[in-house]
Amino acid sequence: MHPDNLISLKDDMVAFIAGHGMLRMNGYVSDEVPTVLFEEENPDGWKDFVELAKAAGAPFVTMSEAVLEKSDIAMIIEQIRDQVYPDDESPEIDDAERLLRHVGKIGYLQLGFAHQGIMFLFEVATDWYDSFQDLMETVTDLGGIVVDDREKDE
Repeated sequence: MHPDNLISLKDDMVAFIAGHGMLRMNGYVSDEVPTVLFEEENPDGWKDFVELAKAAGAPFVTMSEAVLEKSDIAMIIEQIRDQVYPDDESPEIDDAERLLRHVGKIGYLQLGFAHQGIMFLFEVATDWYDSFQDLMETVTDLGGIVVDDREKDE
């Protein structure tokens, strides 16, 4: 089980990376880059990942974080309301409003290193961040639905 805020984990990662004499670059590795996702059930598996990066001769690791902003939630709520109008009572709105207690918290961390043209990634997320991502997908999916209720002239 992951904590509610990954700030302590981030601090541990920064210290561990520096302790191994490696540099850290702030940067997010997108899905468009060839990647291999590090899969480890051990909560401290990220340490193994950093040690792999060092063993592979990586001069630095990338690090990215996602902090939930109030504006992110407001945008989701607005889009849901636009898409479910006139029915303002939507379970998705309730889900989005529950996320407000997580504003300002780190919900996602990504570490990465390049080796032979491939990015190796370690990712960790809180449960609430996964819910946030699910809501973002729902909003995107709802936005793709077009309802045409105009009468056809025949």
